[in-house]
Amino acid sequence: MDHMEDAAGSFDGKHKNHEELRAYLKGIVQNLPEKPGCYQYLNEEGIIIYVGKAKNLKRRVSSYFNKDQQTRKTRLLVSHIHDIRYIVVATEEDALLLENNLIKKYQPHYNVLLKDGKTYPSIAVTKEYLPRIFKTRNRKARGAVYFGPYSHLPTLHALLDLCRDLYQPRPCRIPLTAEGIAEGKYRVCLDYHIHRCKAPCTGRQSHDDYQKNIAACIEILKGNTAAVARQLKERMQQLADEWRFEEAQEVKQRYEILENFRAKSVIISNVAHHIDVFHIESEERVAYVNYLHVAEGAITQAFTFEYKKRLEETDEELLRLGIIEMRERYGSTAPEIVVPFMVDLPDDYCTQTIPQKGDKRKLLDLSRLNVKQYRLDRLKQADKLNPEQKQTRLMTEIRDELHLPHLPLRIELFDNSNLQGADAVAACVVFRHLKPSKKDYRRYLIKTVTGPDDYASMKEVVRRRYTRLTEEGSELPNLIIADGGRGQMEVIREVVEDELGLAIPIAGLAKDDRHRTKALLYGFPPATVAMRPDSCLFRTLTAMQDEVHRFAIAFHRERRSKRQTASALDLIPGIGPTLKTKLLRQFHSVKGCREASEEALQEVLGKVRGAQIYAALHADEGQP
Repeated sequence: MDHMEDAAGSFDGKHKNHEELRAYLKGIVQNLPEKPGCYQYLNEEGIIIYVGKAKNLKRRVSSYFNKDQQTRKTRLLVSHIHDIRYIVVATEEDALLLENNLIKKYQPHYNVLLKDGKTYPSIAVTKEYLPRIFKTRNRKARGAVYFGPYSHLPTLHALLDLCRDLYQPRPCRIPLTAEGIAEGKYRVCLDYHIHRCKAPCTGRQSHDDYQKNIAACIEILKGNTAAVARQLKERMQQLADEWRFEEAQEVKQRYEILENFRAKSVIISNVAHHIDVFHIESEERVAYVNYLHVAEGAITQAFTFEYKKRLEETDEELLRLGIIEMRERYGSTAPEIVVPFMVDLPDDYCTQTIPQKGDKRKLLDLSRLNVKQYRLDRLKQADKLNPEQKQTRLMTEIRDELHLPHLPLRIELFDNSNLQGADAVAACVVFRHLKPSKKDYRRYLIKTVTGPDDYASMKEVVRRRYTRLTEEGSELPNLIIADGGRGQMEVIREVVEDELGLAIPIAGLAKDDRHRTKALLYGFPPATVAMRPDSCLFRTLTAMQDEVHRFAIAFHRERRSKRQTASALDLIPGIGPTLKTKLLRQFHSVKGCREASEEALQEVLGKVRGAQIYAALHADEGQP
């Protein structure tokens, strides 16, 4: 940064009342320069609570104190500001980099918090006389250059193996010095004899040659494998032209190792130059950003990280922070970035592309796929650690999708079941915190409806259900879901709202021709609420619908079975409940009783009664 100046007040907020504080802050804002820079808000204790960057410091900081533009969280931030400091820089790009550094240094309470998975390893290249290359999880140690972190461990190990196979950087941890090598203090070790090291510690490999090998390793770690391959090929050709065939063969082996590695890497496009690709997936409190670095058509870096939101940060603001952070961390100087939408970056920082088709569009789609998968994995991890959190998240999602006044802590679902109007029954299942509450399940025999009239049956059951709950003063549901579409929803509404005067939200689960859940309906007239079939919410609602359907069908089958059993045995003279139970326990069904021989019946019931029952069961046989 060519020009930088720091300005800070000496105000002691603890000794000023509210009016004096407002006047003090107003004076700072009015005198702010109209230049690019970074501003810092301090609280009463003098702790930095927010850092921001601006193209125009005065205009940006003034906007925080404009009540017409304030959100709830912005008002909360402003209420804690007791001092303002600012740093003027020469360019907008300097402001971007400075903001990123200040946020990482002070970690202000109201700035987004970068959660980048600190357990992911990186590759370190030390700055020793004879540098070492190794895996590490500690990036804070000085005297090293770091590459990564790598969320995909096989990629990290493949790069380390490639550097080892090509250039044999020393694997030992001994602190080697030029003086010690000159004085012959060191001896060759086993790594030299098994060809894992060329023993630069004893002079068997020159310092210049070792440094060239380390430089080549750094290019590989940067993703410039194509450039290194071209250099090896040129060197191999040069040695062959000079008839130095043994050296040429050694270089050829290195070239083939590198080409084999490049062949296994993911070649995804014909993009020849270096580009960075970013995508973002945002939730209420967290945002996920994916970063891909592409060189020579191959992905050489891939990482997804998350930001914990503190204010009402937009996706554009968060993606801008992510771009600056990742390009700095990975040392990327790619002249072009591919993004899903334009980001507020300086014109000379890089070229932004929003592709609509072609190879770059495929790269953007790949980044989007990665960030969505990362988000899904994080949700699964959180759900395993805290199942109740998953239920709350899903209930919040239902509340937000349907714009309910409260979380749907209690949901009730209804379903009818009959066979051409016979044995008509209905069922009500209850979910508390999205878990089945089977003690609250209820089964209903349809009493006032004749024939297969699902709407009339639903009206009867809903009327009986909520009339009783109201009279008893029992808990009412936060949401009613009909196992059906618009028609079922309307008849429930007529009873709940028009007849009983209850304000209970009503939704419906529409089905397709194969009786599978197709969509969630809500409102009057009902509108379809968009849900992805692979989403956790869709699967949860489908499971709830399956449960009420199962419960209703089971009750209907039970009723039908009882009726069929009664028609065959109860009409036979001399068979009462006790005798019927005895027969069914022995022969398991009416069919089993009919197929039993007279001797078998006599063995269970006695000789006379067994003969009578046998004759009654076969009385209609032989009749025309």
